[in-house]
Amino acid sequence: MTFDGIVTLLRKLLDVLLVWWLLYYILKNLRKNVKMVLLFKGILILLLLRIISVLLNLVTINYLLDYVIMWGPLALIIIFQPEIRNVLEQLGRSKLLGRHKMLTVDEREKVVYEIVQAMDYCKKSRIGALITIERDNSLNDYIEKSKKLYADISSDLLVSIFFPNNPLHDGGVIIQGDKITSAGAVFPTSDNLKISKRLGTRHRAALGISEETDCISLIASEETGRLSIAIGGELHYNLTLDEVKLMLLEELRPKKITVIADDEEEMPNEKIDESAE
Repeated sequence: MTFDGIVTLLRKLLDVLLVWWLLYYILKNLRKNVKMVLLFKGILILLLLRIISVLLNLVTINYLLDYVIMWGPLALIIIFQPEIRNVLEQLGRSKLLGRHKMLTVDEREKVVYEIVQAMDYCKKSRIGALITIERDNSLNDYIEKSKKLYADISSDLLVSIFFPNNPLHDGGVIIQGDKITSAGAVFPTSDNLKISKRLGTRHRAALGISEETDCISLIASEETGRLSIAIGGELHYNLTLDEVKLMLLEELRPKKITVIADDEEEMPNEKIDESAE
């Protein structure tokens, strides 16, 4: 094979990989957005009707579908402009490389301990709280519009932020690494129709930000004292303190460490250490 042939083959391979990556990214974000799921189902139905009309030679349906297909993309761009903008913003917030330092096991356990202690106090005292932990997707857009703190994580500080009559208690706290970066953050509320109407603004805000990013959002209900966690657009409701702790430790565990532990059969000690968290 000549050099030009190799370059052409690599170019075609790159083209195919980019298309597959784009489809994967769209489908990955599609399942988190109720409106986009309904849109996708509607497009499939129209395509199915188009195929049936061609096979059965249904002239009228065929004529109408031609106009729908011709002007449909423009109408979709106009109608679903907010959803398209959210997808593009999420793509812009995505980071190919981690921005903050990788937490050690001790640092990670300390972060989880302080958060769980704060959630325990809020649960017992019926104090509403919303704590969001940044992971791979940046939350800088929300940090810029909130009150910047950049303080070491402590349960006392978290409780004082959410204490009633505190000016910042209605917003959310954002944590980056082992620091409390900001307080009073305002997150987009979820419009998922499956959410119970009994859930308040904090739960909807936690779900909303978890739908747009890969963050972890913890909620303490002011009315019931129940603890919940929102991850990937799913709400884990009414958790015990032990469940909150175990879920945080699991979700904050570095992905590459988990892969190494699974692949390296000659490192039993690391497996025991990771599972002991």
